[in-house]
Amino acid sequence: MKIACVGGGPASLYFSILMKRVDPSHVITVHERNPAGSTYGWGVTYWGELLNDLHGADPESACTIEKNSVHWDRWEVHVHDRTTVATEDWGEGFGIGRHQLLDILTERARSLGVHIEFEHEITDRGELADADLVVAGDGVNSLLRERHTDHFGSEVTVGRNVYVWLGTTKVFRSFTFTFVETAHGWIWCYGYGFSKDHSTCVIECSPTTWKGLGLHQANRADGLALLEKLFADALDGHPLITQAHTEDGTHWLNFRTLTNRTWYHDNLVLLGDAAHTTHYSIGAGTALALGDAAFLVNALHGETELQTALARYDRERQAVIRLSLRAARYSARWYESLPRYVGLPPEQLIALLGQRHSPLLPHVPPRLYYRLGQAAEQFRSLRNRGRRPDPGPHGPNTPGQSDEMITR
Repeated sequence: MKIACVGGGPASLYFSILMKRVDPSHVITVHERNPAGSTYGWGVTYWGELLNDLHGADPESACTIEKNSVHWDRWEVHVHDRTTVATEDWGEGFGIGRHQLLDILTERARSLGVHIEFEHEITDRGELADADLVVAGDGVNSLLRERHTDHFGSEVTVGRNVYVWLGTTKVFRSFTFTFVETAHGWIWCYGYGFSKDHSTCVIECSPTTWKGLGLHQANRADGLALLEKLFADALDGHPLITQAHTEDGTHWLNFRTLTNRTWYHDNLVLLGDAAHTTHYSIGAGTALALGDAAFLVNALHGETELQTALARYDRERQAVIRLSLRAARYSARWYESLPRYVGLPPEQLIALLGQRHSPLLPHVPPRLYYRLGQAAEQFRSLRNRGRRPDPGPHGPNTPGQSDEMITR
């Protein structure tokens, strides 16, 4: 097949790698509008389960990714002057710089014969008329998808809270949640390391707190100075850093949850954020994008007709990730309802933080939900006496179910 991938993110690059591994005769070109080496974001997270899948799908890139990642198996929650360490088995997490991840996947793809064109923006599928398959991995603002919005059934839901994606030279050894109370409400951050000298720091709050603190109109220097003051204890005197393209101010956003009724149209198929977005608080975006790539490869090489393969990918992949998408929605709502939980005793707060993707939690008083959870855990302990231990949850940022990355 002659394949054109639009967008040089993890989804497109990993798809091209797996396609070449299955059949080197495929002619694949990845078109990326930005220059080589330029990207947004700081570090991305993934979990031990994904690393196992990557080793099964392409051991070469998996080994390089693992070698360049940092990992943690400890989770901390800071509220007021108290630090609580999660006692639940939340599993092992990993962080890697987005720039580093893209470099690894780019070099691996090239080594397999994939042609990558930087500074080449594709705005219409007609520019790729000679391609048998066009893969749209060009993100949430996909131009190729937008030209067929009615067909795809695209819908976007805008979250209430605002957030900003920052870096810092403070290296968090644990995945760290810090909640700070201000005169205008709560503001909090998620901090995790992704290299030996940098961490990601995502800061979030309600619109009322954002405006009350004056962050909505602060320039870059003043905004960072205020955030550094609010999170001084967590940062240990280290600075917060913005991306180069936000020099005129910190870039606050409302998260947009994108869904599409279908993921393909003729020979055009959606991958990653072009197909779906998941709230950053479950840390699953990269894993889901790579899983999309694997499922599409499996479908293409498991069917003889292109349309049958794309229909299979659409049907099977959407079914597999449904729980992850639902978990992300409930996780986002948990943070939008933070005052409901943040006054709980630390052990209860951290337990409900780990259960924030539960569809039942918003409808049950938090203390009652906690007590019911404790009772259920005691019952399981009694029932499992003498049995092999339960593997436990997959971490506070995952819905507890494998996305089943399968490759042939």
